[in-house]
Amino acid sequence: MKTKQKTKLEGLSEKIFLDRYARKDADYNNTKVGDIVLALTKDDPKFPAKEVGEVIARNGNKVTVKTRSGDTVETSVEKITLTVEKTPEEMWDRLAAAMASVEAPEKQKQWTENFRYILDDWKLVPGGRIAAGAGASDELTLFNCYVIPSPHDSRGGIMTTLSEMTEIMSRGGGVGINLSSLRPRRSIVAGVNGSSSGAVSWGGLFSYTTGLIEQGGSRRGALMLMINDWHPDVLDFITVKQTMGQVTNANLSVCVSNAFMKAVKEDLDWELVFPDTKDPEYDALWDGDLEKWKAAGKAVKPYRTVKARDVWHTIIESAWKSAEPGVVFMEYYNQMSNSWYFNPIICTNPCGEQGLPAWGVCNLSAVNLSKFYDEKKKDVAWDELGKTVRYSVRFLDNVIDKTPYHFEENQKNQQGERRVGLGTMGLAELMIKLEIRYGSPESLVFLDKLYGFMAKEAYISSSEIAGEKGSFTHFEYEKFMQSGFMKNIVSEYPEVGAAIKKNGMRNVTVITQAPTGSTGTMVGTSTGIEPYFAFEYYRQSRLGFDKQLVPIAQEWKDKNPGQELPEWFVTSMDLSAKDHIRVQAAIQRWVDSSISKTANCPSDFTVEETKELYELAFDLGCKGVTIYRDGSRDVQVLSTKKDEDKKEEAATPEASKEEQAIEAIASLPIKATPEQQQVFDKQYQRRPQVLRGATYKFNTPFGIAYITINDSNGTPSEVFLNVGKAGSDVFAMSEALGRVISLFLRYGDHGSKTDLLIKHLKGIGGSGAVGFGPNRVESIADAVAKALEIHKENAEASAVYEDNANHLVTATQEIEAPAPAAPVMKKLHVASSTDLCPGCGSASLVNSEGCKTCTNCGYSKCS
Repeated sequence: MKTKQKTKLEGLSEKIFLDRYARKDADYNNTKVGDIVLALTKDDPKFPAKEVGEVIARNGNKVTVKTRSGDTVETSVEKITLTVEKTPEEMWDRLAAAMASVEAPEKQKQWTENFRYILDDWKLVPGGRIAAGAGASDELTLFNCYVIPSPHDSRGGIMTTLSEMTEIMSRGGGVGINLSSLRPRRSIVAGVNGSSSGAVSWGGLFSYTTGLIEQGGSRRGALMLMINDWHPDVLDFITVKQTMGQVTNANLSVCVSNAFMKAVKEDLDWELVFPDTKDPEYDALWDGDLEKWKAAGKAVKPYRTVKARDVWHTIIESAWKSAEPGVVFMEYYNQMSNSWYFNPIICTNPCGEQGLPAWGVCNLSAVNLSKFYDEKKKDVAWDELGKTVRYSVRFLDNVIDKTPYHFEENQKNQQGERRVGLGTMGLAELMIKLEIRYGSPESLVFLDKLYGFMAKEAYISSSEIAGEKGSFTHFEYEKFMQSGFMKNIVSEYPEVGAAIKKNGMRNVTVITQAPTGSTGTMVGTSTGIEPYFAFEYYRQSRLGFDKQLVPIAQEWKDKNPGQELPEWFVTSMDLSAKDHIRVQAAIQRWVDSSISKTANCPSDFTVEETKELYELAFDLGCKGVTIYRDGSRDVQVLSTKKDEDKKEEAATPEASKEEQAIEAIASLPIKATPEQQQVFDKQYQRRPQVLRGATYKFNTPFGIAYITINDSNGTPSEVFLNVGKAGSDVFAMSEALGRVISLFLRYGDHGSKTDLLIKHLKGIGGSGAVGFGPNRVESIADAVAKALEIHKENAEASAVYEDNANHLVTATQEIEAPAPAAPVMKKLHVASSTDLCPGCGSASLVNSEGCKTCTNCGYSKCS
C-alpha cells in the first residue's frame, strides 16, 4: 500500500515525538556524527530543558550538538536522547506490525496494511503508552491508567493499596481510588483501642506518595481520589484542599447518586451512614459497595443527618473557588454502563474520562477528525471516517492481547471484558473547516450526527470481530442490551442491535473521550473535544516576544489580511459555560464511557451560576462535570457578595508563625540595655498593631495578583502577595517572595530600600507577559515593582481609615492597577489560571479537558 510523502515534524511537535514516542536506542554510546538527537540543554532536576539538534562532533563521551535554532551545545552522551526512529513513518511501521502480530498468521500481512493505513498522516493517533511501547519492549505496558479496588479497611489493607498504587505509578500509569471503604473520622478502632483518622487523612497519604513518585521518577504520578455522597467524611473531603498541604497531588471528585440529586432538588434531609464495623463479617465482606452490603442484610449505622442542599452547596462553592471537587454522577453512570450486571464502575481514572471497575484499565487512542474534511464536498469525508473507525476498534482490541500484564488482576479483568476507548481529537479544527461555530445550536445537531455515526461504526466493528474471534467473556445478550447506553443506540441505529444479536460483542465498551494534550500538540491540531484555547498567543524565546497563531487561523489571516476572524473561529473563553456543557452532553449521548472536558467560566462567574451549571449537566445526561473559573483560588477574598465583608480582613494575611515568634520574643519581659535595644530597633522594625496600606490588583502571566503594601511611619514595611490557587507552586512562590520582601523592608532604614526594591524587581521577565507599553507586566516580581511605584507616587492611598490603636486590624484599600486595552486582552487570551509547568518551567499550565496541560511544551499531568 502506498503512503503519502514523508511527514515533517517541526519545533515542539518534533521535540515531543522524539522525547515521548519515538523508539529509543538503549545504548547512548551508539551516538555518532550526523545523528538527530534530543540534547539536555538545562540540567535542572525540576525544570530541565531539551532541544532537538544534530551531532556535529564527538570526542569520547563529549559531543557537540547544533540545535534547530542554530545554537551549539557541548554536552555528554549521557545527556542526550538517541532514538532509533527519526520519523513518524518509522513509528507507524512499528505500531502496525505490532498490532497485526496477534492476528492469525494468514491475516497478519493484510492487517499490517490496514493498520498502517489508519496510522498514516495521523488519521489515528494512538494513546501515549501504545505509541511508546508497542513493538518497542516486552516490558512496557500499553495502558495509560488504572482503577484499583477500594482499600480494605485496615492498616494492612491501606498499605496494600499504597503498594499497588506505587507499583503502577512507577511504570507510568495513573491511578484512581475510591476511599469510601474506609471508616469515617473518629470512629472506634477496637483492635488498637483508639479512633480512626478517617478516609480523608488516608487520602492524604496516597497524595503524598504520589508527590514522591512525581519528584523521583521520569514519569509523574497521576491520582484521582473519590468518595461517595453517603460517606460521613464527605464534607471533609469536599473542603480538604482549602487547607494547604493536606491533599496536593490528587484530583478529587464526589460520586453523586440519583437519590442525592432528588434530595437536592426537593430540599430533603440526607443521611450520612457507614456499615456497622462491629458486624462479625465486616472484615470479610465490606469492600465499599454500600448497596451490596445492604442487599446482604447487613446493618448500616447512621452518623448524622444533613440537608442535601447544604452538601451540594459546599461542593458547588468549593468548585467555584478552586475547580475541585469535580462531580461524577456515579449511579447514573452505572445505569448507562454496559458492565452494570457483572462489573460495577467504582471510580474514574485521573482525568475522569474513563469510569472503571476494580482492576480496570484505560486502553485509548484517538481519531484525528481534522483529517476527515472533504474540501470538494465541503462536508465530512464520511466513508473514510467510517473505515478508520472500524479498523481502529480492531487496533485497540489487539492491544489487549499484545500488552504485557504486570498484575494478574488486571489481566483477568481486562481479558474478561475487553474494554477499549476510541476517542477523537481535532474536533474544533474540523468544525472551523465546516464553518460551524462550536457551541451553537447548529453545532449540537452536527455533533449528534457525527458522534452517532462514529458510535454506530464502532459498535458494528466490535460485533463483527466478535463473530470472528468471540465475544468478551462476560457477555450475556439479554442483560447487555438492557444498559441505558444500548437502549439509546439501538433506538437510533437498529442495525447495531441486529449485528450484536447475530455476532455478539467483542468489547464491553468501545468509546471514550480522553484528553489528548501531548499527542494533540505533537500532531498540531485541537486537543480532545475541546475548542482551541486561543488562536493568538505570545511566546517568549531567545528571539524575543512574538505573536503567533494557530495554523488554521494563520492561514485564514493570510488569505484575508486586515480582517477579524469570522464567528466560527471560537476559543474556549469565548464560549459560555453552558455552551461547554451542552457540547459535552451532545457528545456524551454517543459515548459509552465518559468524557474529559472542562467547562471554562469567566472570573465573574457566580456561585449561583456554578450551581445552575452542575445541575444542567445532570439534567442533560452528562456523567460528570468539571468547571474552571478563570482566576479561581481557595482564598475567601474571591467570595460572593454576601462574604465581601471578609475581603479586607483576608486581603492582608495573618502573620506567619516565624513573624509571630519574633514578636513574642520581642515582647518578653526581659530588660534590655539601651544599647541592646538601639541595636535591635535598628536591625528589625517590630510590626505595630495598626498598619495603613493599600491592595493593588494586577493582571500577570500567572493570573490576577493582589499585592498588599502596608506602611510604617509613612514608608512601606511589609508586602503580601496573593497569586494563584492555594497549594499551587505559584501561590507558594508568591508567598515566599512577599515574606522575603517584608523581612528586607523591616531591617534598617526604609526610605532608600523601596527604591532599591523597585530597581531590582522592575523588568524581571519570565516565559510570557501581559499588556503593552507602560501597562506591560513581565512577571509577578515586575508587578510588585509597579505596585511599589504606584504606592510611592500616591502616598495618600495609604490613609484609608482613622487610626485606631485599640483594634488589631490592617486598614487596606484595593486599587485597580492600570489595565491594558480591552481589545488587546480579548486577543491575548491569557488565562489567569496558569501555574508553573513541571516540564518546561513556564507559566503555561492550564486546566483543559479535565487535566492540567502545558500550552508551551505539551506536558500533560494525565499522560
